[in-house]
Amino acid sequence: MQNTEGVRLQKVLAQAGLGSRRSCEDLIEQGRVRVNGVQVESQGRRVDPEKDLIEVDGEKITKGFSVVVLMMNKPTGVVTTMKKTDDRVTVGEFVEGRKERLFHIGRLDQDTEGLLLLTNDGALGHGLTHPSIGVAKVYLARIRGQIKPQQLIQLTQGFELSDGFARASSAKLIAATAGDCLVEITIHEGRNRIVRRMIEELSMELLQLVRTQFGPIKLGEMKPGKSRLLSEVEVKSLYSAIEKSKTRNVS
Repeated sequence: MQNTEGVRLQKVLAQAGLGSRRSCEDLIEQGRVRVNGVQVESQGRRVDPEKDLIEVDGEKITKGFSVVVLMMNKPTGVVTTMKKTDDRVTVGEFVEGRKERLFHIGRLDQDTEGLLLLTNDGALGHGLTHPSIGVAKVYLARIRGQIKPQQLIQLTQGFELSDGFARASSAKLIAATAGDCLVEITIHEGRNRIVRRMIEELSMELLQLVRTQFGPIKLGEMKPGKSRLLSEVEVKSLYSAIEKSKTRNVS
């Protein structure tokens, strides 16, 4: 008999580090999840994680797990995916020796470098990337030529793009040389290539884009291709950033 008082299966899977709840629903839809030896064929199943045997692809899901969060400096040219490809270097190859089932929190496109977070905590990943929450992300953009004060204002006023309105929370000039300038841009969303597309709206050429901060976590002096575990304090600061963003959006 199906448990009508337990926890939704997709929530248990997400808490076990298998991705966001939405991606865990996809696992169920694909027929890859079994409860007590029986394949789950519909959404909404409730389980008792203390008693029920839950398996994904034949692998038992343990009821308890330790939250792991890594930060890495993704180099230019590396694709943000955990899967191997035949012709491109992927993020997954940098952490393939770890025993946890990690996934990346959001994405950086192939030509963008900088801070990328990886975790086994689906709830944390969901909170940091959900558009209604909007945890801040900071980028340094090296742009050919000199950006004008009015163009910095344009970035914060926003643009109507093909997939909707987009704006930077802040944009400020950090440095300038004879041939280019360095602009710090803060955004609260994660749409595909959003910073690049806003700069294109200014009719300017982007030479380099680096994400330097995600919520309270800063890239610092970490070299490209390197990674490290976040401390317990740093992980807690990410949860706090999610709650603060929720409060800001409500108010």
